[in-house]
Amino acid sequence: MIVSPSILSADFGRLDQDIEMINRSEAGWIHCDVMDGVFVPNISFGFPVIEAVARKARKPLDVHLMIVNPQNYVSQVRDCGAEIMNVHQEACVHLHRTVQAIKDAGMKAAVTLNPATPVETLVDILPDLYMVLLMSVNPGFGGQKYIVRTADKVRRLRAMIAEAGSDTLIQVDGGINLDTVRLVAEAGADSVVAGSAVFKSTDPEAYIRELARY
Repeated sequence: MIVSPSILSADFGRLDQDIEMINRSEAGWIHCDVMDGVFVPNISFGFPVIEAVARKARKPLDVHLMIVNPQNYVSQVRDCGAEIMNVHQEACVHLHRTVQAIKDAGMKAAVTLNPATPVETLVDILPDLYMVLLMSVNPGFGGQKYIVRTADKVRRLRAMIAEAGSDTLIQVDGGINLDTVRLVAEAGADSVVAGSAVFKSTDPEAYIRELARY
């Protein structure tokens, strides 16, 4: 399991120390949640913070844009040092064009689906995607409860990927802890985003290590 700790739950007063902890850990990526207060009912952080994280990070940056018009910021995300740029299907009128722009900029293209969005909406673009992120909570806030039906979506998406002959990864984000990671791993997920569970644990490195075992 590729674990991508979300710095949304980190202590921004000691962000450099939390990044160093992730660097030492068995995490695969560092997840950066960008929220604009329009697409989701919350505001998080923008490019200056991502740039600061990139300067300290020794893990690839997994940047998740929960914003309107994400296609307008492809070059800025690249310039911040992102390896993966993740946009919401619901925010992109011309999703294929946005995905191609991300790839043309030299990044890996990922697409996120909200809980109510069927995985079948991606059937015609799946082979173009490095990863699909399935939200297992409604996006906008950390610490929410995992939506149980997510595992069924993971299984349906895994079947679609196999049918397409693609190597697209499946990531799950929302309410992930040592109980729910098992559910999505058994359903076929390749990666999980974990925020509150990691940073509120008494030993975040050990917690990441346990998540990565699945």
